Amino acid sequence: MTTIIPRLMSSRVAVVGGGASGLMAAGFAAYYGAYVTVFEKMPRVGRKLMITGKGRCNLANFCDVQTFMQNVPVNNRFLYSALNNFTPENIVDFFVEKGLRTKVERGNRVFPVSDKSADVVDTMRRFVLDNGAEIVTATVEEILAENGAVTGVKADGKIYKADKVILATGGASYPRTGSTGDGYKFAKKLGHTLIAPKPSLVPLESPDSDCKKMQGLSLKNVALKITDGSGKQIYSDFGEMLFTHFGISGPMVLSASCNMRDYSSGYTAHIDLKPALNEEQLDNRIQRDFKENINRAASNSLSRLLPRKLIPVVLKRWGINPDKKCNSVTREERKTLVNIIKDLTLAISKPRPLEEAIITSGGVKVSEINPKTMESKLVSGLYFAGEIIDVDAYTGGFNLVIAWSTGRLAGESAAMY
Repeated sequence: MTTIIPRLMSSRVAVVGGGASGLMAAGFAAYYGAYVTVFEKMPRVGRKLMITGKGRCNLANFCDVQTFMQNVPVNNRFLYSALNNFTPENIVDFFVEKGLRTKVERGNRVFPVSDKSADVVDTMRRFVLDNGAEIVTATVEEILAENGAVTGVKADGKIYKADKVILATGGASYPRTGSTGDGYKFAKKLGHTLIAPKPSLVPLESPDSDCKKMQGLSLKNVALKITDGSGKQIYSDFGEMLFTHFGISGPMVLSASCNMRDYSSGYTAHIDLKPALNEEQLDNRIQRDFKENINRAASNSLSRLLPRKLIPVVLKRWGINPDKKCNSVTREERKTLVNIIKDLTLAISKPRPLEEAIITSGGVKVSEINPKTMESKLVSGLYFAGEIIDVDAYTGGFNLVIAWSTGRLAGESAAMY
């Protein structure tokens, strides 16, 4: 990580929000000599960090900047300055230097060796406090500004003067962690344009009753493709997914949701249950299985090919007489079965509610923020960091990299300029 030299500064910086981006912003602003106060309305900082990665905290993705950009479908160019100032590799080095042991798992996902999110939160809290910043448990009610420049914040009825204010309030997902969309209201009141918040990295609902029949079934090593109402492919991936009572979920599905904006046109999920086999190879496999069960019903001869919960669904779509013997299945009927297994389709009606999303898509319009400093172009001394900005990425640690990098840039800029 680039060596940084503290400077003696006297700026008073108020950071609104004690999540990932807010803590990073506060720590670096204080490191550069600013008098920093973090305002967090929850009893403890880092509440959303505590539940990320199923409590393990996928704190980054260990990839280069170019690869990272490919995993940010919304406004990735806005992030160039922030990411080059604090790359994914720099971020991992930062945590290691702070005493947090890390490990890299499948898909370059970075976790603490302890598998405990609390260790990431504790590391960030120490970083903030060790650099002299103060953490105040209070609910910010208003960002104060005069003549186009911030002057402070009002929290729990008390006025706190500040030369700079960093809004790091998160989005509107997981409101029980404190992300209730407060920052959107503050930004809008100060004249900023908001791109309507929508759920992202969120499970998808399907009207297809087959999903409920397969509830709890987890599939690994399958291929997923999403097409829009015109049949155009908008997403494809290979990996894991899960059927639920309302539709589908799992890592691939969450990432797919980042690319789905207008549900009115209708989306369709296409699942290839055997992506390692082409149609001819799959047909040969089915023929071998049927030959071994030549006098049995075809409906009872799929257990080696498909998970138990999938078989009734495939049989219903196949449409043959369930008592039909394997030796009576025609070539055309086998072809139909192959097509179903290679392209199991489900209509997608909508995403799950915003409250269930991992992140919020939308937020403060990026054209109103200076990407080199994270400062507002409309209000002097106002900075943004993290999920409040209209930038979001796929699952796998990418969104936390956005939080860390924009947080650091906002903190440095607020202290130094």
